[in-house]
Amino acid sequence: MTFRNSGGTAVRSGTVTLGTHIIGALGIDWGTVESSEALPAPIGAGARKDGSWTVCVDAWRVPLGMHIETRDVAVQWK
Repeated sequence: MTFRNSGGTAVRSGTVTLGTHIIGALGIDWGTVESSEALPAPIGAGARKDGSWTVCVDAWRVPLGMHIETRDVAVQWK
């Protein structure tokens, strides 16, 4: 995922919250597991920075025939 700082001041820290959805065989969304990670900071004014994270979900939450999709991303800058 690429983060772009379009502001005039450097971003010194922050968090990325990922919402991973548990999807049933028929496409029904059975639940969401959230995980938060540190933002790849600092990000200078006008700069871009890439980040990637591994999302882990307990096997018992994803029974046979179901899958996971990370659909929601929220960023809190500091």
